[in-house]
Amino acid sequence: MTGTPKLSLIVITKDEEACIGRCIGSVPCADEIIVIDSGSRDRTVDIAQSLGAKVIVTPDWPGFGPQKARALALASGQWVLSLDADEWLDPAALAPLREAMASATPPAAYRISRRSRFCGTVINHSGWSPDYVTRLVRRGLGRFSDDLVHERLIVDGEVRTAPFRIEHDSITSRADAEDKIVRYSSAAAAQMFARGRRASAVQASLHGWAAFIKTFVLRAGFLDGAAGWDVADYNRRYAAEKWRRLAALSRRA
Repeated sequence: MTGTPKLSLIVITKDEEACIGRCIGSVPCADEIIVIDSGSRDRTVDIAQSLGAKVIVTPDWPGFGPQKARALALASGQWVLSLDADEWLDPAALAPLREAMASATPPAAYRISRRSRFCGTVINHSGWSPDYVTRLVRRGLGRFSDDLVHERLIVDGEVRTAPFRIEHDSITSRADAEDKIVRYSSAAAAQMFARGRRASAVQASLHGWAAFIKTFVLRAGFLDGAAGWDVADYNRRYAAEKWRRLAALSRRA
């Protein structure tokens, strides 16, 4: 790869005025910024445009995977960095990012360590760390899965570990936690149902407590103190709600 590789930053949004500026502003080396918005009612679009982003507003919401696929299809850079609106790069990551893209023998993609927070507290255990996500890919060598939630990049070729990390405000407040439990569990249940999964109300409670034990005990969430308990309880409520919704769909089938 000769010359300075062009980088496209892609982000999908809806009502992200509180964080979209931080996300876009953390990648000043991006040659192109593409934002796919699914009908924000706040200032997300205005903020993104003021920072130089090309914003496309879609009339529908096909799910996380398909929406990110739309953004990826519009990218023209040799490299594409996909960030969620609540993610950002620390300034110290920029030089390693450039070096990774300029490698004389570049891989197809890079997996990047992600450091997540729950209500402002960094989570070092609980299954949230270590956490690697494949987000930097050479255009044409990766595609997003069609998952409605918990989408991933499917890469054609070698994936290396990047020498920098992504910062992530996973849950910003109790209200944010409740909102994500509702939205993500609904999408996850619909996806499971479409793939032939079925459940009962009893399973919902069992899966919820299994998620709590897995997070707090097996994944050492207790080492994160009170925040670890909160993450475990969040996982419990999310798992229980996901399986409860699947059970409701199963009864109507």
